[in-house]
Amino acid sequence: MDMTMETCRKFVEVLASNAPAPGGGGAAALVGAIGTALGNMVGSLTVGKKKYADVEEEIIALKAKCDALQTELLDQVEADDKGFVPLARAYGIPKDDPNRDAILEEATITACQVPMHIMELSCQALDYIKVFAEKGSRLADSDAGCGAVCCKAALQAASLNVFINTKSLKNRALAEEMNAKCLGWLDQYGKLADSIFETVKAGFFK
Repeated sequence: MDMTMETCRKFVEVLASNAPAPGGGGAAALVGAIGTALGNMVGSLTVGKKKYADVEEEIIALKAKCDALQTELLDQVEADDKGFVPLARAYGIPKDDPNRDAILEEATITACQVPMHIMELSCQALDYIKVFAEKGSRLADSDAGCGAVCCKAALQAASLNVFINTKSLKNRALAEEMNAKCLGWLDQYGKLADSIFETVKAGFFK
C-alpha cells in the first residue's frame, strides 16, 4: 500500500500501530517532502511580484526543481517499505541455514540505501531553501525557516535508519564508508539548516 495516497490521519494511525511500515524512514521522507514544499511555497509567493522581478527567473527554475524533489521524497515512503521487506524476511531465516548470514548481510545493505537517499534529497532541499530564504518574498520568511527545520529533522531521522543497520554489518569497511558519508551530511547540512533558522528568527527581532 502506498501510504502517501492515504489521508494524513490514516498515515499517522498506521505509523502508530504495530505494522512494520511505514516507520522512521517513511516518516523521514514525508517530513522532507513537507519541508521542501514549504520552501517551494516561498517561491510561489515570490513569483509574479514586481518587487522580486529581478530574481523571478531563478525562482521559477528553483520551483521546478523543488516540484521534482517533493515527488521523489514522497516516492521514498513506499521505497523504504519495500527496502525493509528483504531484511524482515532475512531475520526469519533459521539460524542454522548456511546461507542466512550472506542473505542477511545483503538485505541489511539494501535497507540502508533508501534512508541514505532520503538524506541526500533532504540536503538538496536545504540548498534550495537557502536560496528561497535569501531571495524570496519577505512575507514568507517563516515558511523558509519552517522548511529548513523540517528538512533537518528528515535528515537526522533518516540517518538513524542507516546507523541501526550499519551497526550490524559484517563488512565493516562498507559500514564505515556509509557512516562517514552520513555523518558528513549531518554536519554540513545540519549547520546549514541551523543557519537558515537562526537568520530567519533574527529577522523578526530587528
